[in-house]
Amino acid sequence: MLGLCTPGRRMTANLAIEDVGRGLHSSAIHLLRRVRTQDEALGVGPAQLSALSVVVFAGPISLNDLAKVELVKPPTMSRIIDALVKEGLVKREVNKTDRRAVVISATARGTSLMHEGRSRREQVLVELLKPLKKSDLECLAKAVEIITKIL
Repeated sequence: MLGLCTPGRRMTANLAIEDVGRGLHSSAIHLLRRVRTQDEALGVGPAQLSALSVVVFAGPISLNDLAKVELVKPPTMSRIIDALVKEGLVKREVNKTDRRAVVISATARGTSLMHEGRSRREQVLVELLKPLKKSDLECLAKAVEIITKIL
């Protein structure tokens, strides 16, 4: 399919949008599984890493908003945050404008851990990309632009 990125080459009429969607879905899952193997070295579970990622890259967030983003109930998120606090990766603070609410923010250690994890995952991707021809890399770069645009 990478040959379809060749200038002047057109997609065939029998390439269905459903097939592209199915292939993209499958490839994305396999790619994420491959790079996620690097997360084991960080010593933090997947649910905790996912929540920590939101806190680090999106900034301080309320417990309820974090639960919504992570698609879990607030009590579940509270347990995840308890574990992250215990590890010194995040801190809980009372919201200054609404004393009933709690704001979760990353510690320096949590931020450092997330950047290390991101770097490890990106390095796996770089190694997977190294054997590709320049034209295939250009095609993937265009695909990244397209995916970013639709998201």
